[in-house]
Amino acid sequence: MELLERFRNGDQRALARAITLVENDHPDRPLILADLHPLTGRAHVVGITGAPGVGKSTLVDQLATEARRRGKTVGVVAVDPSSPFSGGAVLGDRIRMERGASDRGVFIRSLSARGHAGGISAATGDVVSVLDAFGFDLVLVETVGAGQSEVEVMRLVHTTVVVTIPGLGDDVQAIKAGILEIGDLFVVNKADRDGADRTVMELEMMLDLGEGHGGARTGGTRAGVPGAAGRWDPRGHHGVSGVPAAGGAPEQPGTAPEQSETAPAHWRPPVLKSVAREGQGVAEVMDAVASHLTYLHNSGRWQVRQRQEAENKLRRLVADRLLATVLGPAEENGDLARLAAAVADREQDPFTAARHLLRRYWPGDDKPGPK
Repeated sequence: MELLERFRNGDQRALARAITLVENDHPDRPLILADLHPLTGRAHVVGITGAPGVGKSTLVDQLATEARRRGKTVGVVAVDPSSPFSGGAVLGDRIRMERGASDRGVFIRSLSARGHAGGISAATGDVVSVLDAFGFDLVLVETVGAGQSEVEVMRLVHTTVVVTIPGLGDDVQAIKAGILEIGDLFVVNKADRDGADRTVMELEMMLDLGEGHGGARTGGTRAGVPGAAGRWDPRGHHGVSGVPAAGGAPEQPGTAPEQSETAPAHWRPPVLKSVAREGQGVAEVMDAVASHLTYLHNSGRWQVRQRQEAENKLRRLVADRLLATVLGPAEENGDLARLAAAVADREQDPFTAARHLLRRYWPGDDKPGPK
């Protein structure tokens, strides 16, 4: 395939075309992703999330510039909100990222959320894979800015940066449900405003409470890796004690760095201040991001995250295939609409209706569910 050959030769036009085909679910999408899969798994993927208006795009722009100063190449995926009617989006994040747009070492792609919940689009993970395969050292994923619902980005990235600002009212309440639990790093942007120190203090207190009283940050077994003091860490990222050390990132993202005395034994999310539009505090944020990458490698959690990502991808692909297999013909034959009407009119319950669809349209003799 000529496109993939140009892609491997570093042609950014081929990169842009590959992303377009993947995003639009072109028939060649499985071929492209399968061919590029052996090239993935090297980039450090960082999610930037938070409420609307906190300056995520400006911070992403500045982080890309700082990464370039450190000799890293950067891919940016900026997810913009879309119209619930047309599915279109303004894609304004690319306009706001002025510095990165003129640098050949930075590639910026805006995606429409297309109604997908969780602050990202359905194609975001695949686009990240394409950028990873192209060879970018760092991939920054900026979410829509929907506030507490933006936890899905956690499934796609290695490091989650939660951005907030002073003056949002009850600052911690605005982010603590859902968002607070996923952050590997917290940034109080626009810190030249009154109340910045108070916001930092409240976040620190909430993090201490979360670590000291179990809850989402210390309960569950999803990552399969024990945290400090024998408690289970739900993400495999956070520990109960310890602070991040600045710097110490491996020279080659995706490969295990040498053990270093600067790498923390356990990860406690730091809370940093920045004034992104002035470039203040950006270097410190990048240091913390690099330190978290070192921590992931030295703790073995990088490999855990890779396995989690692979499992999530398999689940999504199987679910998509099952939906297409069952619902596609059911919609064409009118069975889906007929059963939906029966459920809406309370003539049939949804469980029986779903069972009917599976029995009729599930291929082969082996039907899902108990025998």
